[in-house]
Amino acid sequence: MALMNGHNVAAGDTYICKHPPIHAIIGETESSTTVILSRTTGPFKIPVISHSATCECLSNRKDYPFFFRTIASDYHQSRALAYIVKHLGWSWVGTVNTDNDYGNNGMAIFLNTAQEEGICVEYSVAEALKKVNFTVKMGDNVWFDSTGGVIAQYEVINWQQDSDGSVQFKPVGYYDASLPPDQRFLLNAENIIWVGGQLEVNGTKFVNLRDFRRAQTMTFAIEEINRSESLLPNVSIGYRIYDTCGSRLSSMSATMALMNGHNVAAGDTYICKHPPIHAIIGETESSTTVILSRTTGPFKIPVISHSATCECLSNRKDYPFFFRTIASDYHQSRALAYIVKHLGWSWVGTVNTDNDYGNNGMAIFLNTAQEEGICVEYSVKFYRTEPDKLQKVVETIKKSTAKVIVAFLTSYEMYNLLEHLSIQNITGLQMIGVEAWITAKRLITPNSFHVLGGSLGFAVRKIDIEGFEDYVTKVFWETAFPCLHTEGNSSQYALNCNIYRDLLVLKNFSDDVPEQRYASNVYNAVYAVAHSLHSLLKCKEGCEKDLLIQPQQVAEALKKVNFTVKMGDNVWFDSTGGVIAQYEVINWQQDSDGSVQFKPVGYYDASLPPDQRFLLNAENIIWVGGQLEKPRSLCSESCPPGTRKATQKGRPVCCYDCIPCAEGEISNETGNLQPISHFQRKLPRSVCSESCPPGTRKATQKGRPVCCYDCIPCAEGEISNETDSNDCKQCPGEYWSNAEKNKCVLKAVEFLSFTEVMGIVLVFFSLFGAGLTTLMAILFYSKKDTPIVKANNSELSFLLLFSLSLCFLCSLTFIGRPTEWSCMLRHTAFGITFVLCISCVLGKTIVVLMAFKATLPGSNVMKWFGPAQQRLSVLAFTLIQVLICVLWLTISPPFPYKNMKYYHEKIILECSLGSTTGFSAVLGYIGLLAVLCFILAFLARTLPDNFNEAKFITFSMLIFCAVWITFIPAYVSSPGKVTVAVEIFAILASSFGLLFCIFSPKCYIMLFKPEQNTKQHMMGKVPSKSY
Repeated sequence: MALMNGHNVAAGDTYICKHPPIHAIIGETESSTTVILSRTTGPFKIPVISHSATCECLSNRKDYPFFFRTIASDYHQSRALAYIVKHLGWSWVGTVNTDNDYGNNGMAIFLNTAQEEGICVEYSVAEALKKVNFTVKMGDNVWFDSTGGVIAQYEVINWQQDSDGSVQFKPVGYYDASLPPDQRFLLNAENIIWVGGQLEVNGTKFVNLRDFRRAQTMTFAIEEINRSESLLPNVSIGYRIYDTCGSRLSSMSATMALMNGHNVAAGDTYICKHPPIHAIIGETESSTTVILSRTTGPFKIPVISHSATCECLSNRKDYPFFFRTIASDYHQSRALAYIVKHLGWSWVGTVNTDNDYGNNGMAIFLNTAQEEGICVEYSVKFYRTEPDKLQKVVETIKKSTAKVIVAFLTSYEMYNLLEHLSIQNITGLQMIGVEAWITAKRLITPNSFHVLGGSLGFAVRKIDIEGFEDYVTKVFWETAFPCLHTEGNSSQYALNCNIYRDLLVLKNFSDDVPEQRYASNVYNAVYAVAHSLHSLLKCKEGCEKDLLIQPQQVAEALKKVNFTVKMGDNVWFDSTGGVIAQYEVINWQQDSDGSVQFKPVGYYDASLPPDQRFLLNAENIIWVGGQLEKPRSLCSESCPPGTRKATQKGRPVCCYDCIPCAEGEISNETGNLQPISHFQRKLPRSVCSESCPPGTRKATQKGRPVCCYDCIPCAEGEISNETDSNDCKQCPGEYWSNAEKNKCVLKAVEFLSFTEVMGIVLVFFSLFGAGLTTLMAILFYSKKDTPIVKANNSELSFLLLFSLSLCFLCSLTFIGRPTEWSCMLRHTAFGITFVLCISCVLGKTIVVLMAFKATLPGSNVMKWFGPAQQRLSVLAFTLIQVLICVLWLTISPPFPYKNMKYYHEKIILECSLGSTTGFSAVLGYIGLLAVLCFILAFLARTLPDNFNEAKFITFSMLIFCAVWITFIPAYVSSPGKVTVAVEIFAILASSFGLLFCIFSPKCYIMLFKPEQNTKQHMMGKVPSKSY
């Protein structure tokens, strides 16, 4: 309220606002308070912009039309939570949320998405927390005691000061109440800096010599470039070095300081007009490099690492501005599997650092090991700050039978593991290592060779940089430490150089320089940036210094660099931002004086042809324990001749028992899976489930091993043509599965044919009707001069009989395989013949009515409806139907159609109407004439006459209309060829109705009552009998 009024307003104060005191509000932090704020300011139309309120409820523009935020809605986070649970294969979870807008809305979205993704939620209430007991992926067991607390686990932290004066919180021990009483507390006193900064050990213990040398390499390369007249002439490169001390938090802090151009404290402001940096060289570890790349990525600042090898960083979508002068772990991980395979080890254990570096590298190794037939007994992991998990790893190694361990660890984790293995005297294990620790000097301790002696692993190639050794002992100290040039007494010297005391002890030390393996990577990274700037500044004899170079331009230029450094290495980056994989195979060996040496015994070079990439000189290797003979690492020894291998249930395929062959059977090879039978006897089988034959698929039995399954027959329309098929395949559209469900065959095509029973019956009745009609026509023609024929309009009668015979015959066009012509003919012939028929009946009805009207005194009606008018009316009515049919055939004619909707297993070949409107018009017109005919006949039924034809026409029209009214629902609901049969039945039924109702009474009189076929009887002068 104070914001909206422009100052702090006490209760009861009044403030009249002439000008808006504010234009926008930045805040609140939490969702619930932001909801209150937005509802309060909403009526005043003041925009609220939150930086951290994520509740999805605030996305409702109806309730919060003036709310904005610079953070995504929880809709995405909640759904992403469900996706990550689904991706990790977890289908049984519990949920807990804060009971406010933020928690309730976010959890509601998660629960809906979880339901969609098939994730089951065991509980979603706070009360359930009292009962939880689970293990998280880091290995911690989580449960709450009666007080609502958890097991006490602490790190012992020591405040220490780095060389740059920054304070670091260093772990120097732990307290873990979950361990036995005598193991709960551990303190590494030798690592502690005591009050006043006093040390109990030599100061050099706290200098990471490896990282210090890499920093020196960078300054050496930069000074070399600044002196060069060919590379970036008249341009000097500047730099800033930060020590992250292996801390992710320190790495983030250094990154932010770099991007802002100086150390920015909280609350400081820095406006950047020019990019403070163009590239970052670092980090050392993959996990911190991931953080660094994700932080700098949005600012498009290129990051070039000299030692971050995680394959995850090859993803150009997530890390488009990341480069490295070291190969990705994809190559090293696969090479580890190749070296294990090459040495004949099929039974190994694995341990890796629980971070991006270790998890990604180990995942690639495990996949390759599986491809190469290597069995992994266990695969465990831990992180440097997890002593409890490290203890479990050591216990696993202690209990295992594998004699070879693939250790995908950083030097920190390897050091911790080495300590525990040494304490428990776990030796005799062949270690296979990675570049991160295989040449780490810090691992060389008095007791380490008992554990790591004979270790094999891949290391970055050792390349000597000309002039670097002199630089680190002379030039560097002269330029980097101004205190060394301080004139005056020694006390003043000591005061100025005191802050560098940890480094100055290294001033004359250079023994480690020849062993530096990553120095060339740092050197190449600096030169890569220099060559990028050289091309961007258009340097020839000089550079265009006024050009403003953005970091993104440097990144683009890095993709194109291709140069050779003075050591002879060609430097360029591939599509993932990496370089060609080139490793030395290193073996830990001990000299006669007891010193540990890293001896190269082979190489891996991805730039060579596939058959030349890997070389290992096994005869030069000293194995674990100083042995000259290669150790064996097998789950089971080879089975001798006379036995066969029997895989041990629930264990990898490398673990088996050697079963003697049965009587009458032999095996004459080592490692036989099956014996050879001289008597062709069948071996006894021992399987959980028999193989599923073709036509079935495997369905795993719930709660049982994968070897136990049921064989489920494939569904209709699906097949499986392989033994033990996991899935059935759907047959294509016009195919269906055979009876055995192992092959797709063409679907049966069904239509009403002349050869089937239904078709034969319909053909019979059609021909019978046409024949009967012809006989009646012959009878009428023979009696054409008799009164009954003359009295009933003989001309229309013959035309009606002719049209009825066509109606019977047109039903034949509906039988047989539909073709384009038959489809058009059947419906048009039906429509025209029936209209001709009804037109004749209508003409006869009108004649009856006119005849009786003409008998009235003074009536001359018959002259208006004589024979000529009758013919013309029939022709006119028929031509209208012909016109309708022509339009139908022109616009959208009927056509053959394969109907696969009614039946999945067969195709109904039928005639599609083309235009439903056209067919409806044909039927409608027939119906209109029939109704009109019925009405006129009904009106004429009571007219006096011994033989009133109107009565019979009325009956015939009743039958006709009844048939076609019932036809419509039957036609629509009948499937397949029955539809055609229904239509034919309607044609035949209505035709027989007309034939019998109109002509059978006349035929009866002509054949059996000729005495009534007289003029006197027709005139009513002879008493008539009722029939």
